[in-house]
Amino acid sequence: MKVIICGAGQVGWQIARHLSGEQNDVTVVDSNPDLVRRATETLDVQGIAGFASYPDVLDRAGARDADMVIAATYSDEVNMVTCQVAHSVFSVQRKIARLRSQSYLQAIYSDLYRRDHLPIDVVISPEREVAAAAMRRLSAPAAFDTETFMDGQAQLLGVTLDEDCPVVNTPLRQLTDLFSTLRAIVVGVRRDGTLFAPEPEDQLFVGDDCYIFTHIEDVSRTLEVFGKTQKKQDRIVIVGGGNVGLEVAKTLEKNRTRVRSKVIELDRKSAEIAAEALERTIVLNGDGLDAALLKEAGITRADAMLAVTDDDKTNMLSAVRAKAEGCPYVVALINDPTLVPMMGPLGIDAHINPRATTVSSILRHIRHGRVRQVYSIGDAEAEVIEAEVLSTSPMAGQKLRDIDFPEGVLVGAVRKRDEVLRPSGGLRIDDGDVVALFAMADDVQEVERLMQVSIDFF
Repeated sequence: MKVIICGAGQVGWQIARHLSGEQNDVTVVDSNPDLVRRATETLDVQGIAGFASYPDVLDRAGARDADMVIAATYSDEVNMVTCQVAHSVFSVQRKIARLRSQSYLQAIYSDLYRRDHLPIDVVISPEREVAAAAMRRLSAPAAFDTETFMDGQAQLLGVTLDEDCPVVNTPLRQLTDLFSTLRAIVVGVRRDGTLFAPEPEDQLFVGDDCYIFTHIEDVSRTLEVFGKTQKKQDRIVIVGGGNVGLEVAKTLEKNRTRVRSKVIELDRKSAEIAAEALERTIVLNGDGLDAALLKEAGITRADAMLAVTDDDKTNMLSAVRAKAEGCPYVVALINDPTLVPMMGPLGIDAHINPRATTVSSILRHIRHGRVRQVYSIGDAEAEVIEAEVLSTSPMAGQKLRDIDFPEGVLVGAVRKRDEVLRPSGGLRIDDGDVVALFAMADDVQEVERLMQVSIDFF
């Protein structure tokens, strides 16, 4: 597949890293020559320095025979025009654009993206993706990471094991025997900074970060088994009233009528916009690092605090301050993955990586075959892939124990018709089944082969 990626920032670079590692023909375009040079020196990609929306630049990037254009520059307008040029001049079949302005995303204007208007096949909103990730963190505060799969019937939970965890030092094989009715399986473990897919005889230790795939009805019991308790989130303080904070506050107003939330925003104009857009949420204009303002927002009585400004350090420090004031659960928005190891020592319960959520969203629309969802874990170290099994797939008609999975791949769940099942060696995989797999980055290509990658995606 030949792909042109416009924008060599964090998201564009990460997408290029994924696709080039899977032997796709990738060209990166950016107006910043230094970013293009970084991409070509660190990845197996070609690079073009220039404005992505210019026809001659896209032509030099190979748009005449490209299968896909991904417009992920920092400018919404450049991304939109790039897709228009790719369609009108070069007849590129599939076009994905990252759009941040909420005005472009309102449903009443959705006709804008029809093929005879602005021909964009997939619109990705980082702010909405991040807001959705924040809501998932609030729905499972005992977990540091969470994502839903199989139309909401299954969930991936990231849980850190404490000393009082009842299954510490227990081989994973025994967990199946001890909790025979629990529809949950450990698919990934991060130990001493290294992520791996565990073997059945592996034990879990204090400090391990475990990724657990579970049926949605078994989430509470799964958390209990791993030593966690669920708490209601009735009072929430949001630091940052920009696009992300505003989207979270709006969602809280719509979905959780009993939640009392307050927003703190430093910029007066943004605070005024948020106050006008929200009905039941109190908006305070001021610094989220100000202890007095945090107390005025009720941080000492809050169940959770979300720090979602556009500055990593502000998010981290305001989360630490909120924790010091007695808030039991704090979440910070972190763009720089090198800061993530500091979360634990600082007492920050969970973080949201905007890059990872946006990358996951874009990958969901790139994968071949019948891929329904992709979730990127860590710094693109692994993926959870949900896909429908095709009749021509090497998996179809085989029992799980007979399928030659790579060492870094584990099956998290299988859905037959409307029933989600815990995987077992004797479970047969049939045409039309939906399978969720945890795969280390090096094994993703083999997973796609097992899922029968085919041109029918296009």
